[in-house]
Amino acid sequence: MTTEIGARLRDARLQRGLSLRSVAQELGVSASLVSQVETGKTQPSVSTLYALVNHLGVSMDELLGVGVPAAEQVEATGGPVFGHAGEILPAIQRAGENPVLEMENGVRWERLAIGEGGPADALLVTYAPGATSSIEGKLMRHSGVEYAYLLEGELTLQLDFDTHVLHPGDSLQFDSVRPHLYSNTGSVPARGVWFVVGRRHQNQSMPSPVGATSESREEPPLNSAVDVLQAMDRLRS
Repeated sequence: MTTEIGARLRDARLQRGLSLRSVAQELGVSASLVSQVETGKTQPSVSTLYALVNHLGVSMDELLGVGVPAAEQVEATGGPVFGHAGEILPAIQRAGENPVLEMENGVRWERLAIGEGGPADALLVTYAPGATSSIEGKLMRHSGVEYAYLLEGELTLQLDFDTHVLHPGDSLQFDSVRPHLYSNTGSVPARGVWFVVGRRHQNQSMPSPVGATSESREEPPLNSAVDVLQAMDRLRS
């Protein structure tokens, strides 16, 4: 993660009049960790970044420093995709223009083309060998329906009490309120395309992490690789 992204998180915190200590206490991490993330001295885990953007109300486009939407909007010429014709415009995003987030333990997100009002969020996700969606090893859950297609490598999905190993060409779909965790236990990167369908209303509270002990948070931290897009899109809308 770049120092620019850390600086944007710091600016968002200061704009809200929040201290390092108060943010750290809310997230259940140390103030020194938050400071190191803001100064670019360390990369946060996926779960820590989710918690930060959710607590600070930062959209993905704000975090990446791009316009909304980053993809080129073109006029719709066909019939309606959802609702009335023209409600959702086609979006073209060129190769090499994907906004990127690099996180701790080798997790990489590339935001794919997204248009205003679209019904789904799309990510190109890479897990380096040894990477997991939650470095703490906690199974997480969130609203929505999750879809994925693995392009290369092997990726292990722990879903409830079951474990599934995905190979290139395998795909998945499940209700994301079910506890789940992704991990790459192989020796090569695992790469695939993720979609999450079913956006939450802005005032809908998030499900808590499985086994969480924190008390009475309005917005518990988010801890899965697609959850952050839903949260940031919800905050942007």
